[in-house]
Amino acid sequence: MGRHFADILRRAGLRKIRFHDLRHSCASLLLDQGVDLIVIKELLGHAHISITADTYTHVGLRLQRDAFDRMNTALDDHPNP
Repeated sequence: MGRHFADILRRAGLRKIRFHDLRHSCASLLLDQGVDLIVIKELLGHAHISITADTYTHVGLRLQRDAFDRMNTALDDHPNP
C-alpha cells in the first residue's frame, strides 16, 4: 500500500508523507469540526481514549479561539461581587 500511496502523492504533486499520517490528519480534522473525541476514538479503533487524545489529535487555532470565547462568555455571565 505504501508504494501505491507514494505514487498517488507524486502524481498529485503533493509532498511525501507516510500513509499512517492520514490517521493524524483525520483525527485532527474531525476534532476541529466538533466531532466528539469518543466518536473519533471509535472510528480509529482505539481501546482507550487517552491514545486518541494524546497521540492523534492536535488542537487547532480555531478550537483554541473557541475555548477562549467560551471562557470569556462564562466570565461575562457572572457579575463581579
